[in-house]
Amino acid sequence: MESQVLKQNILNKAEIPWQDRPAGSQDVMWRYSKNPIIGRYSIPSSNSIFNSAVIRYGDGYAGVFRCDDKSVRMNIHVGFSKNGIDWEIEHSPIKMIAGNTEYLHSDYKYDPRVSFIEDRYWVTWCNGHHGPTIGIAYTFDFKEFFMCENAFLPFNRNGVLFPKKIDGKYAMLSRPSDNGHTAFGDIYISYSPDMKYWGEHRLVMQVSPFEQSAWQCTKIGAGGVPIWTEEGWLVIYHGVIQTCNGFRYSAGAAILDHADPSKVKYRSGQYLLAPSEIYELTGDVPNVIFPCASVEDDDGKLVMYYGAADTSVCIAFAYIAEIIEFIKAHNIQT
Repeated sequence: MESQVLKQNILNKAEIPWQDRPAGSQDVMWRYSKNPIIGRYSIPSSNSIFNSAVIRYGDGYAGVFRCDDKSVRMNIHVGFSKNGIDWEIEHSPIKMIAGNTEYLHSDYKYDPRVSFIEDRYWVTWCNGHHGPTIGIAYTFDFKEFFMCENAFLPFNRNGVLFPKKIDGKYAMLSRPSDNGHTAFGDIYISYSPDMKYWGEHRLVMQVSPFEQSAWQCTKIGAGGVPIWTEEGWLVIYHGVIQTCNGFRYSAGAAILDHADPSKVKYRSGQYLLAPSEIYELTGDVPNVIFPCASVEDDDGKLVMYYGAADTSVCIAFAYIAEIIEFIKAHNIQT
């Protein structure tokens, strides 16, 4: 099974969704003209579908989607697509089976990410265990999901795995938090030899001073799986400012050192994408762009999947080289 998954992942590489930059636009990142690609009622039980992860699988794509039902219970569902835009999402939540633990209890599951490491797909999410922490599971086929031990004690969110081991160990970004609508949060990195025991926790990136970069002055959290580039690990993340109208979530980017990702090489003081369209400004939680996944191709094109206003799933496009140039041009001290 494992070798078949690895071979399939290498040989079958679906084209990414793509739409050229609009005429006259100078934006580094631009939205798909037909957003949202997944509406809030795309399955019968859903109140909203957002903050979801996508990855290449077979000759198309697989995804793990946050679907809040009409009781507003938070859970994750699997979905499949041939083109990365049109999705068939399973109506029932993912049912976990024992992986490296027999403890499968979960009060809720939300905001998943998916990373392919060596021979399998790893799913992380915010898991309800006497408060939010980071749940982990693996799958070979997006049919059976094997749950592992929670990575950390509560409270934590935004667990994102690197797509390869670093110095022989699994590596994960996360954002320690509290049990509510956290009004603080910095990004940390942790390591594990076996996806069961985690340690070597190191600070990666803190919120910025309000006077320097206000859009990310309240809290920050990793978005999609880090992308290896010649400059370092490209990390797209969300940043939050607390305004008189509540939290405002935007997407930004940074570059971390290859060998020691706790070291930030460059970090943009300007955001890449901030709420401005009606589907980002209005919804269950207004003024939110929440990146959870990015897929790139060999030509350096990138498509970012993000949750809009805690209601729907959208995509935006960019060129990796232009993002890196943008980060360097607007670099701030961290």
